[in-house]
Amino acid sequence: MRLVFAGTPETSVPSLKALLASSHEVAAVVTRPDAPAGRGRKLVPSPVAEAAAEAGIEVLRPAKASDPEFLDRLRAIAPDCCPVVAYGAILRPAALEIPRHGWVNLHFSILPAWRGAAPVQRAILHGDEMSGASTFQIEEGLDTGPVYGVLTEPVLPTDTSGDLLGRLAVAGAKLLADTMDGIEAGVLEPRPQPAEGVSHAAKLTPEDARVDWTSPGRHVDRLVRACTPAPGAWTTFRDTRLKLFPVRPVPDADAGAEALAPGEIRAGKSEVLVGTATHPVALGDVQPQGKRRMPAADWARGVSLTDKDTLA
Repeated sequence: MRLVFAGTPETSVPSLKALLASSHEVAAVVTRPDAPAGRGRKLVPSPVAEAAAEAGIEVLRPAKASDPEFLDRLRAIAPDCCPVVAYGAILRPAALEIPRHGWVNLHFSILPAWRGAAPVQRAILHGDEMSGASTFQIEEGLDTGPVYGVLTEPVLPTDTSGDLLGRLAVAGAKLLADTMDGIEAGVLEPRPQPAEGVSHAAKLTPEDARVDWTSPGRHVDRLVRACTPAPGAWTTFRDTRLKLFPVRPVPDADAGAEALAPGEIRAGKSEVLVGTATHPVALGDVQPQGKRRMPAADWARGVSLTDKDTLA
C-alpha cells in the first residue's frame, strides 16, 4: 500500500523504520513542527522528521492537521492508509476521510484500558502486571475506534515508563507493519472495543509527579517509576526541589528497629532511607536543583543532614 506515516517522538521511529523495511511504500511523513530545545532554545526537528530526512522522504509539518494546505497535499499524495504512532495532534474528519483505509493508530495499551495520552505511565502507576499495544482505526472519539490487533508485554517490578515504552515501541512496530499487511490482503477486519474495562490515561503533570511521603511505600515506588524519565518525580529538601530517580522499597524486616515517619530521612554509609505511610524506601539517584545527578548517599554526605531534615 501507499502510506503516509504520522508520528513525532523517538517512540515513533521504530514503527517508521519497520514500515520503510516492509513491502509498503512510505510516500511521506507527517510530524509536529520543529520545536525549541536545549539551552539555546533553537528550533530542532522531531525524531521522526530526522529519520524521514535520512530516508529521503517528504516531511509535512502542519501547525494543525486541519490546515487546508496540508489537506490538499495529502489528497495529492493519495495514500491508501495513514499509520500513526504518537503524532500528538487531533485529526478531524476532513483528514480522516482522505485515505481509503483510514488512519490506523498504534496505541501503547490493551484497549479499552488506558485510552489517552499517558497509557504506559498510568499502567505503572496503577500497578498493572500486564501492558501491551493495540492497533485501531482512528475515529473522532479518544482512542475509541475498532481494534485490528493486540500484543501483550509484562510490566516488570523495576520498569520505569521509559523502559516499558521502549520495549512496546519495538514490539508495536512489528504489530503495526503486520496490521498494514493484513489490511492490504483484505484478511483483517477491526473489531469494536468492549464496553467494559474502559479506563483513561490523562497526562501526568509536574505537580502530579511530586512525591507525597504520607502515601504507602508501594505507591511512592510506582509514582517515581511512572514519572521516569518524564515529567520527573520530585520532592523538596530545605525548601528547594530535589529530583528523584527510581527508589527501592525496603521491607519492614530490613528497615531497622526504628520506624521512620513520612518524609523522615535516615542516611547510612551506602544508602538513604525515607519514611512513608508504610515501609521506608531507599533513594536511588537524586539531582539537586542546578546540579548533576548523583547517588543519594553522596548527596546526603554533601548536604550534612541533621535530625531535623525531612523531605516534603
